[in-house]
Amino acid sequence: MLPYLSGEAGEFVNPSSASRAARRVRSALEHARQQVADLVAAEASEVIFTSGGSEANNSVLNHLVFADAKPMLAVGCSEHPAVMLAAERLEQQGVNLLRLAADRDGQFAEEALLQWLETIPQRVRSQSWLSLIYANNETGVLSPVVRFSELCHRYGVRVHSDAVQAAGKVAVNFAASGLTALSLSAHKLYGPKGIGALVLRNGVTLPPLLLGGGQEQQRRAGTENVAAIIGFGAAAALAAATLASEQQRLVTLRQRFEQGLLARCHGALIFAQRAERLPNTTLFALPGVHGATLVEMLDAAGFVLSSGSACGSALANANPRLLALGYRADEALGAVRLSMGQRTTQDDIERLLEVLVRLQRQLGSMANQIPLNGDVR
Repeated sequence: MLPYLSGEAGEFVNPSSASRAARRVRSALEHARQQVADLVAAEASEVIFTSGGSEANNSVLNHLVFADAKPMLAVGCSEHPAVMLAAERLEQQGVNLLRLAADRDGQFAEEALLQWLETIPQRVRSQSWLSLIYANNETGVLSPVVRFSELCHRYGVRVHSDAVQAAGKVAVNFAASGLTALSLSAHKLYGPKGIGALVLRNGVTLPPLLLGGGQEQQRRAGTENVAAIIGFGAAAALAAATLASEQQRLVTLRQRFEQGLLARCHGALIFAQRAERLPNTTLFALPGVHGATLVEMLDAAGFVLSSGSACGSALANANPRLLALGYRADEALGAVRLSMGQRTTQDDIERLLEVLVRLQRQLGSMANQIPLNGDVR
């Protein structure tokens, strides 16, 4: 990325200009586009660079407000806010919205989707969409996006998937999936922050979210963030090269952690434990322990995890996506996410388990516990 952040070698130019240096930069940008496309088995012409996954998600959903007829939209009940909030705003603007229910393992009922598809009038099917997250950003559960895409295709309904968490961790094949659109983000696979992509099936046109210049084949206005795009491409190529071996390594570490957690921490809960999940993600809770408190204490011990709930003590702050899956408020408030990566080792997992055992004993007598009856004190 460095040459594209400095003007010393002439690589800082606008890639849309007509100079020789600009053509050189444009070539590097297009090479990065191909690298991103290769990661998800797409065509380079299908990759539209955005500021991140949130913009990509909104680019797909927000166009529904411009539809000629009244379209219908279905989303998973545990979608990322970049999808759910956009969908709820569309609902306020007259779009018919269905929230597909899921069980405690994050599994969606095929029958519910089929019932919804049957209700869509023929005249609006081509303008209606299903948006289903590829891999849940908290539980790590993999959704049946390919199967659901097949079902929607029979009815002429388009399908979008937020694959921000999945790309680079599991194999994603856009060409074979039947999906119409896919959202990506570079920083989830060690690329720079502030750059992502919308992968849009060739032949499908959407009104651009941003208006202005003719960048990205008239599909996303704004001078390209060249250095970030180059970094995205490099990260995508590295992720593709190590995908299979890293996936197996992380599955082994995840299993080691989860088996140790259940054996050594009394009453520990692993969310969606029985479902097929990302290799690197475990969302867990210790009974009676507030997730935000546990995250703070783990941070002090040298482990960076994240809380699955807001940092507050009111039940209203319980994670709404976990509540939608049928978990109790106290369980949702206790949620903590462990995300493993390239630098995670078996020694890290063993040390983390030792710290969790110690903290569970310590937190067992603290006043900020959440009793299992759901009352907070």
